[in-house]
Amino acid sequence: MEIPKRSLACAVALLFALSACGYNSIQTADEAVKAAWAEVQNQYQRRMDLIPNLVNTVKGAAAFEKETLEAVIQARASATSVKMDASVLDDPAAFKKLQESQGQLSSALGRLLVVSERYPELTATAGFRDLQAQLEGTENRIAVARKRFVETVAEYNRLVRSFPTNLTARFLLHAEVRPTFEAAAGAEKPPEVKF
Repeated sequence: MEIPKRSLACAVALLFALSACGYNSIQTADEAVKAAWAEVQNQYQRRMDLIPNLVNTVKGAAAFEKETLEAVIQARASATSVKMDASVLDDPAAFKKLQESQGQLSSALGRLLVVSERYPELTATAGFRDLQAQLEGTENRIAVARKRFVETVAEYNRLVRSFPTNLTARFLLHAEVRPTFEAAAGAEKPPEVKF
C-alpha cells in the first residue's frame, strides 16, 4: 500500500508544527515552577520550625517585651493557617494571602531581633545567638528561594504568553499566567521599632 505524497507531506508538516508548538517546553517550565515553589515552602517550614525555639529562649529573659513576643506568636499562627501547597500557584488570591501572612511574620521577626538588642543578657546567651544566626540564615535562604521562584515563574509566564506557545498553552493545556511575589506596600521603609 503506497501512501500518497500529499498525505506524507501533510503528516511531515503536522509533525513539524507539533514539535514547534511548545508543549514540552511548557510542561518543563511548569515542573520547574513547582520545584521552585517546593523550595520556597521548604524554607518557610524551616523558619516555622525555628520560631518556637527562639520564642522560648527569649521568654527566658526577664522583662522582655511581651507584646513583641505575642506579635511573633500571632504572626506564626496566622502564617501556618494559610494553605501553602502547590494549589496556591493557580489561585492569585490565595497566593496573595500567603504572601501577606509570610510578610507579617517576617516583619514581626525583624522587630523581635531589633528589640532583643536592648537586652545584653539575652544577646549574650549562646542559645539565642545560635537561633538568631539560624533564623538570619533561613531568611537569606527564603530570599534566594523566592528569587529563583520569581525567575522560574517569569520563564513559565513568557512561554504561556508568547506566540506560538501561547496557542498550545491556551487551547491544549488551558495554562494561565502564574502569580509571583510582589513587594508589600511600604516594604521600601525599614521596620519602625519604638522603645
